[in-house]
Amino acid sequence: MSTKTVFTTGEAAKICKVSQQTIIRCFDNGTLKGFRVPGSRFRRIPRDHLYAFMKDNGIPTDTLESGKRKVLIVDDDEELVELLSDVFARDSRFEIRTANNGFAAGMAVKEFRPDLVVLDVMLPDINGKEVCERVRSDETLESVKIICISGMVEQDKVIELREAGADDFMHKPFNVDRLLDRACDLLDLQRSVTN
Repeated sequence: MSTKTVFTTGEAAKICKVSQQTIIRCFDNGTLKGFRVPGSRFRRIPRDHLYAFMKDNGIPTDTLESGKRKVLIVDDDEELVELLSDVFARDSRFEIRTANNGFAAGMAVKEFRPDLVVLDVMLPDINGKEVCERVRSDETLESVKIICISGMVEQDKVIELREAGADDFMHKPFNVDRLLDRACDLLDLQRSVTN
């Protein structure tokens, strides 16, 4: 995997977990150094400038260093969590954490700052819709993608989950490689070729 050396404002926003507007504002006021593509208004940010900006602002630089996408798997079914962890771990582009209830998920989202949450809708202590709403109500988490999974959800509940902020929904049981493909699509990664 090639390590990118120059980023668009959108990519920089994802890496820094801030809005693209914030990146553009910092670029325009000079706190984030970069250059404009000649003959256009496109802004580009070299890796070393982005790294310095993240350091100056106390933004964790691990995503920039490892280039890995962080995936948080939330389910109270330990076997499924293990299976999903293995599938994501086989693809070296992912770093995985797991949680088995809504409380642990909430803590992990704040500390781990995942790019993607694979979320079981039926958790013992909180439902998935609430987790979606909490993630979406925190603007520092606006770039987090959420795939909800569940064995027993009616269509109107799926609509509610999407309204609460879920990006995708899969019915259990599902093909884990399809889940990985959907995760790659949501994160703008090439689909895995390991299957």
